[in-house]
Amino acid sequence: MFTKTNPDGYIEPIKGICYKTLVHGNRTLLAEFLLTQNHKLPRHSHPHEQTGYLVDGHIVLTIGSESFDVWPGDSWCIPGNTEHEAFVMEDSTAIEVFSPVREDYLPKLVEPRRIELPTS
Repeated sequence: MFTKTNPDGYIEPIKGICYKTLVHGNRTLLAEFLLTQNHKLPRHSHPHEQTGYLVDGHIVLTIGSESFDVWPGDSWCIPGNTEHEAFVMEDSTAIEVFSPVREDYLPKLVEPRRIELPTS
């Protein structure tokens, strides 16, 4: 599977937290998250291992009981079934890989949003 970049396909399941599945295979799924300052991804867990990289911005990520100040270039791996949450300190972009594939993140017949991507 191959995809080209475009501003279509973002879903906002929680106010200020948008994501788009970029590509997926049989065992992994790659997603981009656009996170808006002062919003929170509530504490949750899922069976998928989640590996991420902060492209830009600043977040505070809590994995289990440990919190991390995350800046561009930092990365993380969250084991499956581990509670985690994030607070968005400034507008941020994160790229994450989920394994196994998150069925709930597979493209659906949902009305996606168009996001204005930076031109720089």
